[in-house]
Amino acid sequence: MNQKIFAYCERGQDPGFWAEPLNAVTNAAFIIAAVTATRIWLQAPNGERRRLDLYLVVLVYAMGIGSFLFHTHAEPWAAIADTLPIGIFMVSYLTYALKRYLGLGWLLTFGCLVLFLLSFWQGSVTRCGDGPCLNGSLAYIPAFVVLLLIGGILVIRNHPAGWSLVAAGLVFAVSLTFRTMDRMVCEQTAFATGEPLGLHFMWHVLNATLLFILIRAALKHGRTSSAEFLMRQSSNLI
Repeated sequence: MNQKIFAYCERGQDPGFWAEPLNAVTNAAFIIAAVTATRIWLQAPNGERRRLDLYLVVLVYAMGIGSFLFHTHAEPWAAIADTLPIGIFMVSYLTYALKRYLGLGWLLTFGCLVLFLLSFWQGSVTRCGDGPCLNGSLAYIPAFVVLLLIGGILVIRNHPAGWSLVAAGLVFAVSLTFRTMDRMVCEQTAFATGEPLGLHFMWHVLNATLLFILIRAALKHGRTSSAEFLMRQSSNLI
């Protein structure tokens, strides 16, 4: 018999398939975000439909499916299906932002990725008492910092993607807060039937929002690197 993972308030100690109805259903937000992004990608002229952008969109579909599997099956294999697309997306988009938006070389990009992955790993293994720190949200703090840092640099450079990354970072801050507080408010939140509710479902809704913001930025502004944009700005002033 596979071991069940009781990670969130809504499940409690119930091993059933529908023990997390709201956590499961709100994964539709990822699918909606991905479908909307797909429509934007398809509306672009054939010559401007980049496979890299579509790859990012496909990862959002995978996140919605993987998270649904985890919040219904709650088993180790489902946990991998849940977290693996998230990790791949974070690394992929960070690489995209460093290369395309900031125009960094591969060596510097690789160094930044190593630092990010080390920070993510450290946050994942750090324990606070008997459990993970901040209900497991500590591992995502580096991603939040990176969004604001790169977004801030792009805003300073007047790159059109800058404010999108900053907005995504602010949404992520709220999302992390809900994820962190899921168990803290478990006793204070409940369905009308008295079943536990928690706040993890808001993590899904808000993360789907920030993912759409990030992919829309790539679709709309990813064709222009920061260096190219600055050159255009300079030529317009001459």
